[in-house]
Amino acid sequence: MSKSLSPFTKAQLLPQEETLEILKQKGELFIGIPKETHFQEKRVCLTPDAVSALTSNGHRVLLESGAGEGANFKDKDYSEAGAEISKDTSKVYSCPMILKVEPPSLDEIAHINPQTILISALQIKTQSKRYFEALAKKRITALAFEYIKDDDGAYPAVRSLSEIAGTASILIASELLSNVNGGNGLMMGNINGVPPTEVVILGAGTVGEFAARSAIGLGANVKIFDSSITKLRCVQTSLGRTVYTSTMQPKNLLKALKRCDVAIGAVRGSNRSPIVVTETMVEHMKPGSVVIDVSIDMGGCFETSEVTTHDHPTFDYNGVIHYCVPNIPARYSRSASVSISNIFTPYLLQIGEHGGIENALRFDRGLKNGLYLYHGILTNKSVADWFGLDYNDANLLIF
Repeated sequence: MSKSLSPFTKAQLLPQEETLEILKQKGELFIGIPKETHFQEKRVCLTPDAVSALTSNGHRVLLESGAGEGANFKDKDYSEAGAEISKDTSKVYSCPMILKVEPPSLDEIAHINPQTILISALQIKTQSKRYFEALAKKRITALAFEYIKDDDGAYPAVRSLSEIAGTASILIASELLSNVNGGNGLMMGNINGVPPTEVVILGAGTVGEFAARSAIGLGANVKIFDSSITKLRCVQTSLGRTVYTSTMQPKNLLKALKRCDVAIGAVRGSNRSPIVVTETMVEHMKPGSVVIDVSIDMGGCFETSEVTTHDHPTFDYNGVIHYCVPNIPARYSRSASVSISNIFTPYLLQIGEHGGIENALRFDRGLKNGLYLYHGILTNKSVADWFGLDYNDANLLIF
């Protein structure tokens, strides 16, 4: 009988002692917060209260002078909370950990030191291959906050900003309907004896839910459309009342759009938002009615939508006012900053408790989900597929 060939030696097959982690050493973080230079970006990652929580836990925060001004937070507020203030941009970028709202530009990446930890948005749709190559060259470890998951498997940053965008869409629509802004002179509120304003919401996600919540609160008549019955059922349960819901049937949709005063587009797709309202449908809408296309950052769900800015937010198409600004939350910079800060702070404290990013990633799967570069190695499959780059599984790099 031939001897069986085993890939292991006899010694390797014997039981081994298990190595247990005895102590997690608490680490001190040194966080740099540069001023946002992206067009019309007024948000800041951390509020003075959040800085106070970090500094009282033994961490250091270096803030570029004026970084919080867009959100009405003064340098004095940060300084009193324990932050160090500097006017030297390159000094802020030389910190071992950088916190940003928008992803850094190629010029800003040039200031970052090798082996730095970067936490910011990724905004994959606006990126280029050069961005990842520049970060990889400096062996940077980068996390995208829109990919970080919480314990429930949801994306807290995306949800918070969607809540703001949904609520804001109704507030913006009510402004555009008033005479002051050249609207029809309609009030969003439910006044006795006056027919309520008709609002059509396309998409029953977080944006759709919060738009419906605000519209109902003001007394408008709301109709929600979505291709998913489950989402429609969920939004009805969340709102705690019976509202008109329908699947995306062109006949029903056209009928609702003909009668509505406000149409909110909040339909997302995996790559580009699907166009659910055609040019012909928009032409059938009432003169002076308002379209708010919240999904314009992914291409928009109205065929007539074109990207606008906060300086010139609207345009007129066939008598219908279109509002198509991609970063609506930046309009409410202070609320959005507090919201982002609430998400960042617990993670930063957790990274400090674990003694650095390595351990935090090892123990928190949700945080690991936000990782797209680890010491310059790409770890996100969707980024790799999108730009035709090589990637490694993060689980093979972090044990």
